[in-house]
Amino acid sequence: MCRLFGMTTGGPRVHATFWLVDAPDSLSSQSRGMPDGTGLGWFSLGEEPVRDRAPIAAYRDADFCAEARDVVSHTFMSHVRYASTGEPNVRNSHPFVMDDRLFAHNGMVRGLDVIRSWLTDVDLARVGGQTDSELVFAYVTAEIRRHGDTAAGLVAAVRRIAAEVPVFALNVLLAESRRLWALRYPDTHELWVLKHDLAEKGETRHMSSEREPGRVHVSAHREPAAAHVVASERMDDAEGWRLLEPGELFVVDGTDTTSLFPFDPPAHRVSPDDLSVTEATSQT
Repeated sequence: MCRLFGMTTGGPRVHATFWLVDAPDSLSSQSRGMPDGTGLGWFSLGEEPVRDRAPIAAYRDADFCAEARDVVSHTFMSHVRYASTGEPNVRNSHPFVMDDRLFAHNGMVRGLDVIRSWLTDVDLARVGGQTDSELVFAYVTAEIRRHGDTAAGLVAAVRRIAAEVPVFALNVLLAESRRLWALRYPDTHELWVLKHDLAEKGETRHMSSEREPGRVHVSAHREPAAAHVVASERMDDAEGWRLLEPGELFVVDGTDTTSLFPFDPPAHRVSPDDLSVTEATSQT
């Protein structure tokens, strides 16, 4: 199963080093079981989305490790990939960029020819890879443009996908400058959120006994700004982690947060028994 990571402070620019490479269950650590791609996205000083991708695991990617320590931004998105649709290459690695937004997906959607039929030739020309994820993003982008509002477009797109094509899982991160949307849909895969505040100097964080052991000095990597962190699994043993509800769309706009529940269950839900061997392996 691919892993997602998103973070925004809503304003102050910080490093995401702790979560990407130093946390007990950092994204780099998670990538040891995710061999098919890695990517890191952020926003430049000009508020433009920037991303760097590679078709290898994050822990093996020197650029990922360097950027995790050097890049400063108010909003980050990262993804480590276990491929189910589309071969391992740069174009199929997340996050994707369209219309100054970053996008990453964990899960699987079928009926890609149906989704293509909803898009214009101009929309399709923006799709550079073969993944269901990028095609979903192209449709989300088209609906945002049609509605003139990011949340409304995202909701409309997911509603139509859920009503008309088979869905196994559609966990999504969508980011604009200083804004983040996180969707857990339906209940197939987990997605967690944490309101992170500055730790006390000298404090250490470690994973509880049932998790892979690790210990780090938090104060060396945490920044003097609050942030909301979204991840596919708890990355340390902080008490504040909350599992999103099935169908919950969690919105961070600056420092304000909202939870929406605008979705019905998938009309054509794909069960684990319906998956091919390759699909089942990628979604474990």
